Amino acid sequence: MFPTLSSLFEYLFHIHIPVPIQTFGFFVALAFLFPYYVFRAEFKRKEEDGLISAFTEEELIGTTASWPELIVNGLLGFLLGFKAIGAIIEYKVFASSPMTFIFSGNGSWLCGIICAAIFVAWIYIDRKKDKLPQPIIQQKLVHPYQLCTYLVFMLAFFGFIGAKLFNTVEYLQEFFYQPVSVLFSSNGFSFYGGLIFGALTYLYIGQKKGMKLITLADIGSPGMMLAYGIGRIGCQLAGDGDWGIVNNNAKPGGIPAWMWSFKYPHNAIDAGIPIPGCIGNYCHQLSKGVYPTPFYEAAICILFFTLMWLFRKKITTPGVMFFLYLVLNGGERFLIEQIRINPRYNILGMQFTQAGFIGLLMLLGGVAGFILLAIKQKNKLGTLHTVA
Repeated sequence: MFPTLSSLFEYLFHIHIPVPIQTFGFFVALAFLFPYYVFRAEFKRKEEDGLISAFTEEELIGTTASWPELIVNGLLGFLLGFKAIGAIIEYKVFASSPMTFIFSGNGSWLCGIICAAIFVAWIYIDRKKDKLPQPIIQQKLVHPYQLCTYLVFMLAFFGFIGAKLFNTVEYLQEFFYQPVSVLFSSNGFSFYGGLIFGALTYLYIGQKKGMKLITLADIGSPGMMLAYGIGRIGCQLAGDGDWGIVNNNAKPGGIPAWMWSFKYPHNAIDAGIPIPGCIGNYCHQLSKGVYPTPFYEAAICILFFTLMWLFRKKITTPGVMFFLYLVLNGGERFLIEQIRINPRYNILGMQFTQAGFIGLLMLLGGVAGFILLAIKQKNKLGTLHTVA
């Protein structure tokens, strides 16, 4: 496996490039970057179709920087100097364990203070040069697609909280035993925790801007499917523990062995037994081959996204795209959880993993949505026939 981009580059290009960025984290970033363009394109298309529209916002101009703005900019500058420049200064410490460095007290206090002063001075001078004798309130026209950068930031922030929270609930006993390690581990994220918190944040912001919830759900569905698929590529390449149960079944013909049963050598969480002759970090592999479920999910969800994207313009009934997403993603996750290692709970007399139960609810919600749309369409046709 490739816990860091260095190991991935070395495998692909046979040269060692010291890039201490975790592969999983890199693909999480891509899982926001590429869907950003999908969201942006869908917002533009829906506005052209008249389903959403531009709105006005009031903006106060001609004032100096407020104390909250100065404080926030100062904190951002301090973090940049303290951690980013500190990582360059203490590169060997950072490279040995990036996440440990980030969540530790290591860093450069001097660089942090200097960067904080620069950030505060920058916003103060920038605002002062535009100061008016009398500040005025200006009406600004905003198109929905212009919210995408703000939405991605807010989804990332609250999605991270949700992913950690759901994962903590799933491994509650481990959390009680070592809470700091669980909360600040670079591994251990629940996709559906991030999805639920991120989706609620997205819907709340969009609804506050005057957009209908069902339209927002339709807009976000292809991007969410793509984000999930890209994220699972990171899980597979890094070997972050999201694999399946042991697979002792005979391999079918026509597929590589690793697609059927895989031991995840050099996995990111050092799970399993030591690899003979390996020295240093990431020198473990599983004792028995397991189903490479992240690979299955990445392939399936990227295929689903492709189909949704190709047929999006032909899907004109509000809600269809969202209900399709619920059925496809929920059904896929429910089925894949049957061969995954996640803890199982007794719910209504049946055994479910947390993700499997949420996937089932999504599947049932999507089916119910399609039924309601069908009933609504039938009633509409019946009304038209009665009038005729």
